[in-house]
Amino acid sequence: MAKKILLVDDEKTLVKALTFNLEKEGYQVVPAYDGEEALKKVETENPDLVILDLMLPGVDGFEVCRKVRKNLDVPIIMLTAKGDDIDKILGLELGADDYITKPFNPRELLARVKAIFRRSDIQGSTLKNLIKIQDMQIDLYQHKVRVKEEEIDLTSKEFALLNLMASNPGRVFSREQLLEQIWGYNYYGDARTVDVHIRHLREKLESDPSNPRYILTVWGTGYKFREGR
Repeated sequence: MAKKILLVDDEKTLVKALTFNLEKEGYQVVPAYDGEEALKKVETENPDLVILDLMLPGVDGFEVCRKVRKNLDVPIIMLTAKGDDIDKILGLELGADDYITKPFNPRELLARVKAIFRRSDIQGSTLKNLIKIQDMQIDLYQHKVRVKEEEIDLTSKEFALLNLMASNPGRVFSREQLLEQIWGYNYYGDARTVDVHIRHLREKLESDPSNPRYILTVWGTGYKFREGR
């Protein structure tokens, strides 16, 4: 799905030109021509990026930036007048991610936009690879687990079990389901294999394995990972 950009500037000729260049790169552009309209469209359009001129009629860009930052974590690129270093500093302090000085080449703006989306995608991917609950952190990418900042050494099967259950908090897995998904269809071992691995996981992860906080027993059915992060 195309990234949505809210483009805020009272210079309609500039908005038209930038819209053409951004749409040519595959972005969806939503224009706004003053601060009040920008704030409304932030709420209704849920943009992935805001390109914001600071010198706007009515509600200026500083106030728009401040209000957006108060309610939404969306990247903001400021458009500033040449030589206004104080404006740049103030805008960055209010939470803008980058700035570009007028007049500018549209290619420079496109490069800034692509750089911000690239950083956002990397950060989003990193977050998806991290599971945090209470004092446990599971790094699905590096296959590492920390409890209270202490790295826990797990076997591949133990990590696979933890990964499966922690990625589905609250879902109850029967022993047979865990055998099938972790050991595979052709595994002929006893379902008690799961119990042994769960016990080892608890001994490594829990301060009190007999009263677990993370991997809970569902009597008569199997196991689940605690909900709530």
